[in-house]
Amino acid sequence: MSNPSVPESASFESPENAESSESFDAILSQYEQTHSRRSGEGGKQISGTVVAVSADSVFVDIGYKTEGVLPLALFQGAGETVEPGSKLLVSVKGRNEEGYYELSRMRVEQPKDWSALEQALADKSVIVGTVTGVVKGGLTVDVGVRAFMPGSRSGAKDAAEMEKLVGQEIRCRIIKLDAAEEDLVVDRRAVAEEEDRSTKERRFGEINEGDVVSGTVRSLTDYGAFVDIGGVDGLLHISDIAWARVEKPADVLTVGQQIEAKVLKVEAAGKRISLGMKQLTAHPWDAVAGKYVAGERVRGAVTRVTDYGAFVELEPGVEGMVHISEMSWVKKVRKPGDLVKPGDVVEVMILGVSVPEKRMSLGLKQTLGDPWADAAEKFAVGSQVEGPVTSFTKFGAFVQLVEGVEGMIHVSEISAEKRIERPQDVLRTGQVVKAKVLDVDKEKRQIKLSMKQLVPTGLDEYLAEHAEGDVVTGRLIEVAGDHGTVELGEGIRSRARLVAEAAAKEESEPGAVDLSALGLMLASRWKNGPSAAEAKAEPVRAGQIRSFRITLLDREAKKVEVQLV
Repeated sequence: MSNPSVPESASFESPENAESSESFDAILSQYEQTHSRRSGEGGKQISGTVVAVSADSVFVDIGYKTEGVLPLALFQGAGETVEPGSKLLVSVKGRNEEGYYELSRMRVEQPKDWSALEQALADKSVIVGTVTGVVKGGLTVDVGVRAFMPGSRSGAKDAAEMEKLVGQEIRCRIIKLDAAEEDLVVDRRAVAEEEDRSTKERRFGEINEGDVVSGTVRSLTDYGAFVDIGGVDGLLHISDIAWARVEKPADVLTVGQQIEAKVLKVEAAGKRISLGMKQLTAHPWDAVAGKYVAGERVRGAVTRVTDYGAFVELEPGVEGMVHISEMSWVKKVRKPGDLVKPGDVVEVMILGVSVPEKRMSLGLKQTLGDPWADAAEKFAVGSQVEGPVTSFTKFGAFVQLVEGVEGMIHVSEISAEKRIERPQDVLRTGQVVKAKVLDVDKEKRQIKLSMKQLVPTGLDEYLAEHAEGDVVTGRLIEVAGDHGTVELGEGIRSRARLVAEAAAKEESEPGAVDLSALGLMLASRWKNGPSAAEAKAEPVRAGQIRSFRITLLDREAKKVEVQLV
């Protein structure tokens, strides 16, 4: 098809007609110059109408004999929809190889020659270019001539973002130019950063504390969210997201979510803006007065545990604290985490409420019942109890009587037979023992126990097995005139009258050997002792094994007296 702007005399002729060919070249050159001047009317924008959309281009009627063209990627990258009939404001940059006018949607002068590019470099002015492809180390950009843009100056974070720039118009600045070598390097990142700073400066001047703003969640961190509020970022701290405790911002927010927030603080010097979402709703503590009363039982979820207690949320934004001392009657709690953990639902009693301070004291043990309440009746003095040994101290052992109630056996109350230095020498943790209750102090939460007073002693057994008048065997351990001290068994001593009974026969029959006493003493030695007749003939002295008659046996006073026979 012939171009209507080309005269008929310039129509194509055979290759042999060189003269005609030269005439055509001259006319074509003149045509291009004419249209170049027409399209180079500065950065003036003209109105155009979309006439067609192909797989990669948008064709625009700009009132010229040939349509203009824009990359379709330019619209897709901006999220715009374009179709035949759409109106666009464009600027003409030049002609492409196919004869279409290359268009721009930016009103920026496009340099057309190297002198213009050198002037743009000297003025540090912003020019427009179209990214044409990805090459090693960066991108190629058409700015009227072919230019190179290093990847580091593209503003793209990675290769994927660089690929997305292909086909897009960009604003850039020339940073290197060598006309002789036709070497041109451009920088997009610097221009973008300058424009970003300018936008932020303007936006900071528009935002004031107390403003309610709309924004888009740009990113999430462990401590909050960064929100784009029109060109600048504000920090929404995790503590200002909601009145209820938020463990992670990602639990309630998502990247790209549209939110409304209140501007809490603007730091012009540091260019920081603090935002809050919860400040747009009423504080839950405003409705607490009269709703929660001391002495009331309530249920809530444990939100966090510290070294000194646990926090329980009764409703979103309303928490109370259970101090470690209010957790258990049963045992001394060393770590709250041993008893409760975050997420546990517990029943607690309200101990106190302070609305001005937004504080509430709670008790966990008060809902469980005090095991010491009836301890005096349950463990009466003189009664026998049984339980496992739970722990030791230097002065005794603790025994668990019931859950939450322990009694203490002093080291001196463990055994009547021997002196014990350490309770661990005769007892072990977990060993079940029986003991007698000596004393109960409900106020101090103390119960005194005794093991030795529950176990019969050798004297108790001796008194139970003998009666006055019985003839028994004993060893003299002390002699003082006509009286002395005799050992009737291990640990059993008695006062003895060492004058033989007047009514006794001169040849008294040997007394029956007291086997129970011999079993408690050194039986083998005593069995081999002298006969009664031989012993009677001997003078009385310490160490002798002799026979005695019980003259007094008082079980209440635990007293025995004997007389030599």
